[in-house]
Amino acid sequence: MKRTIITFVFVLSVLILHSHPWKPSHYIIIDTDGGIDDMRAITMLLASPDVRVLGITTSGGALSPQNAYIKVKSLLNSLYHEGILVGTDTDGSYSMKEFPFALQTEWGKEDGIEGNNAPDNLSIISGLISAEKTKISFICLGSMTTALKALRNIPDFGRQVKEIVWSTDGSGYMNGFNYKIDKDASVAMLKQEIPVRIVRSMSVQQGDLYNDQLINALGSIKTPYAIKIASFFNKETVKSHKFSFNGTDEMVPVFLHYPSLFVNKVTGIISESTPADPEEIRKSTIKIVKGETIEKNQVIKKLPLDPEFYFDDISQSVNEIIEKHGVEEWKSGVFASEMHRHLGIFEIIGVKMGIRAREYFNTGVDEFKAVSYAGSTPPLSCMNDGLQVSTGSTPGHGLLTVRNDTVLAPVVDITYMGRKIRIGLKPDIARKISSELKEINFIYGLDS
Repeated sequence: MKRTIITFVFVLSVLILHSHPWKPSHYIIIDTDGGIDDMRAITMLLASPDVRVLGITTSGGALSPQNAYIKVKSLLNSLYHEGILVGTDTDGSYSMKEFPFALQTEWGKEDGIEGNNAPDNLSIISGLISAEKTKISFICLGSMTTALKALRNIPDFGRQVKEIVWSTDGSGYMNGFNYKIDKDASVAMLKQEIPVRIVRSMSVQQGDLYNDQLINALGSIKTPYAIKIASFFNKETVKSHKFSFNGTDEMVPVFLHYPSLFVNKVTGIISESTPADPEEIRKSTIKIVKGETIEKNQVIKKLPLDPEFYFDDISQSVNEIIEKHGVEEWKSGVFASEMHRHLGIFEIIGVKMGIRAREYFNTGVDEFKAVSYAGSTPPLSCMNDGLQVSTGSTPGHGLLTVRNDTVLAPVVDITYMGRKIRIGLKPDIARKISSELKEINFIYGLDS
């Protein structure tokens, strides 16, 4: 009996240890100089559910830090990831000539974005390091300038950053543009104690990353990330520029996910990784932009998207909903409706609120706390069911609190890394729902 009790306690303790919310493999801060390859690499990193982009800083290189900031903000806004923090180098010491092609390349709409009033890189990095307890990878897509400044000015940088991942030239880092932007920073960072992972570009002998087959494949994928990269190649100026098709900074996201596709040479705490299999790298690029870097489901292999799988009143709208709102929102709506036992208005509103919060911060499930003001009385409280399914923020994970001690409303507060946003139902939508519910109740009764 005693042995049975001990075994039970041991098994229970193991279950508790493994019952915490899922986490991605990579928590990263990206530093970029605004090159066209940076846009594609950042988009790939944003696309992967196994990577969490905590923030992005900008430094001088292909563009000035301020113009690189404008490019990054426009990209994030276009993908509705407005909640990702972005900083820039405010020292004002940029003296290089900007690359005209990088400057004219559109990452997103730049209207209303000002680089001169952007937060400083160090304040962004310091805040992120304080808020996130998981070890961080610092990704350098340009020079090592920002990394060195952070190391010298932020006391916890050396403790919290587990590695520097640096994109360099295919013929060796000392021959590359990123090394030459700031040689002093490059030399200093290669002598400090944080491990440095140098990731080389594809070589001239390996050819272009973006051949016709890869570009066509990207054009057939309906994720916003694939659409963003594919649209880049539709412009005539891009087609005539040789650098457009090279595999440069894109090797960093491929390396993070599939290091076996590289030949790795290690010397002390410095490793140098060279692309070894261009065809597999292209296939891996497709996986990343499709978001197929993790197993997203726990019980079923795949949720059917074929309209024939669904009841007649739903099937005619399946393709239209997925096309307009995406697979992730569709899946959450299906699961929430099954759990809720009917297709309810406020349950769907909860799904949409949760998806918008995840979209804003570019997070997965189980990653933020939610406080719902929908109370515990239907139909308004049905919103909580949709919130749980779309965000993974459940009472069981200690991530969802339902308030009943205040004015009830279709509103939720989301807290992520010490920052809080409030999402509510638009007044015009609320009035329309209220009117329709009154009409339905009058015709069919409250139990309908």
